[in-house]
Amino acid sequence: MQRVDPESVLVMQFAKWPEAGRVKTRLMPELGAEGAMGAHVRLSLAVLENLVASGYDVRFLWDRPLKSAPAAASPILEQLEALAVGQSSQQGDVLGERMTRALGCALQQVGKAVIVGSDCPSVDADYVKLAVAALDKADVVLGPSDDGGYVLIGARLLAPDMLTGVAWGTENALDQTCRRLTQAGLTFSLLPEKWDVDEPEDWHRFIGQSSG
Repeated sequence: MQRVDPESVLVMQFAKWPEAGRVKTRLMPELGAEGAMGAHVRLSLAVLENLVASGYDVRFLWDRPLKSAPAAASPILEQLEALAVGQSSQQGDVLGERMTRALGCALQQVGKAVIVGSDCPSVDADYVKLAVAALDKADVVLGPSDDGGYVLIGARLLAPDMLTGVAWGTENALDQTCRRLTQAGLTFSLLPEKWDVDEPEDWHRFIGQSSG
C-alpha cells in the first residue's frame, strides 16, 4: 500500500463552468445573465489567486466534464495554464457527494485535503494555512460563512456518509454538517467566520474591497 506523507496538502477549488443563466443566478436581477456570468469569472479568478498564494498544491475542479469549454471560461483557463494548476471534474449528483469524493480521492495521495468554493473570495492564503494547521488535531475543518453555510471544508480522515442529508444552500448547512460529523465519529474544528458571494449586497462588498 502506498504511503502518504501526512504533512502533504492539496487545495481544491470547486467551480461551475461560466454559462449565462447557470451561474450566480441571485445576482441576475441586478446584473443580468451576462453580468452575473462575468461576476462568476471574476470571483473564480480572485479565489484562484488566493489559493495559489497559500503555497500549497492547487487543483481546479469544474462542475462537470464538457467536450468544449465555453468562451467565457477563457480567462480562467488561461490563468490555470499560466499558474500550472491542474484541472479535473467533480463527481457525484449532489454537493455533499461531490465534496466527499473529491476529498477521498485527494487523501489517497496527500495527508490533508481542502476544498474552497469559487464564490468565497474572503478565503485568503492565511485562512487556508489556518485550516491546514487545524487538521493537525482535528479530522475535519470547516470555515463557517455568515449565512449559515461554510466557505471551506478540509479533512485528513473521512466517513463515507459524513455529508449526506445536508440542506445545501440553506442557513442550516453548517449545523447539519457538524451533527453528521459527530454521528460519523469524526472530530472537527471551526475556523473564524467568513463570507461568500450569493446576493447583490455580497457582490457590492467584494467590489468595494477589491477596489479599496
